[in-house]
Amino acid sequence: MRKRPLVILSTVAAATLLLAGCSGSGAPESSSTPDPTASSSCALDAQPGDTSDAVVVDGEGADTKITVPADAAFAGVERTVVSAGDGEDIGVGDLVSVQYQIIDAATGDVLDSSARGEGGLLPVLLDTNQSSLFVAALECEPVGSRVVLTLPGNVLGEGANNVVVYAEAVEHLPEVATGTPVDPTPGMPAVELDKAGKPTVTIPDGDAPTETKVAVLKQGDGATVASGDLVVVQYLGVKWSDGSEFDSSWSRDAAPAQFQTTGVVAGFQKALEGQKVGSQVVVVMPPADGYGASEGHELQKESLVFVVDILATTPVQPQQ
Repeated sequence: MRKRPLVILSTVAAATLLLAGCSGSGAPESSSTPDPTASSSCALDAQPGDTSDAVVVDGEGADTKITVPADAAFAGVERTVVSAGDGEDIGVGDLVSVQYQIIDAATGDVLDSSARGEGGLLPVLLDTNQSSLFVAALECEPVGSRVVLTLPGNVLGEGANNVVVYAEAVEHLPEVATGTPVDPTPGMPAVELDKAGKPTVTIPDGDAPTETKVAVLKQGDGATVASGDLVVVQYLGVKWSDGSEFDSSWSRDAAPAQFQTTGVVAGFQKALEGQKVGSQVVVVMPPADGYGASEGHELQKESLVFVVDILATTPVQPQQ
């Protein structure tokens, strides 16, 4: 599904990848999909220290003010729980809504925050390949916990300043589409769901598609996916020619996948952009909007069908 490696999405993306490297998880190959797997143990297991303990957190919600002492040592990656929540514990692979600030410790500037999200929250998939910063901050703590994570510049890259992350996971988010069912569209593949929400696709009689078509199976009412957004989905991909599966998040322990809409084949991008979170769609596409331009690809001459549950979308932070 992916046509190229994920791009850097924020001013601290380098930190997330470096933290993943420190934990033994490399960046995914361009031909693979991230495979986050829930674990009973902590992946990064950051511990409290003098620096994280010294960060002052005043206020709550959007009014939270973070103050970093000028003499903070930043000797290593540290995490302090400011206040413990009372929800379920958070693990790798979870999809959660998060209120956060990421602060340059040297200047006090906010590098990124969830303020641009609806209600001051943004969805985060705790994926060690792409979101290790939030894995380090939130894993193995209950929902509702308020956490400070401190990162020395030497783990962020040459010349980088020290960084402080303040984060609170507000709730677990659904990992299947929760929208209202819509009547099937004539001529499109039939889709049936099992009790867990996993789809099965039946290819209709007739010729393969000559143009990409999208039909809504469930209508969500969440945020609208825009071009370039970072999306979180469950998906199943099958060949039109024989209905056989070639790729599926459901076959990887139903672990949601995360990518930028501009980082997938054209037909998949058309299926996502303009849809609302909570929706489930089915898309059919000819090779030209799939892998037709990928010389030697096993799917180069295949028309494709995807069923996609759209779970979350995040506007990409403008580069500074």
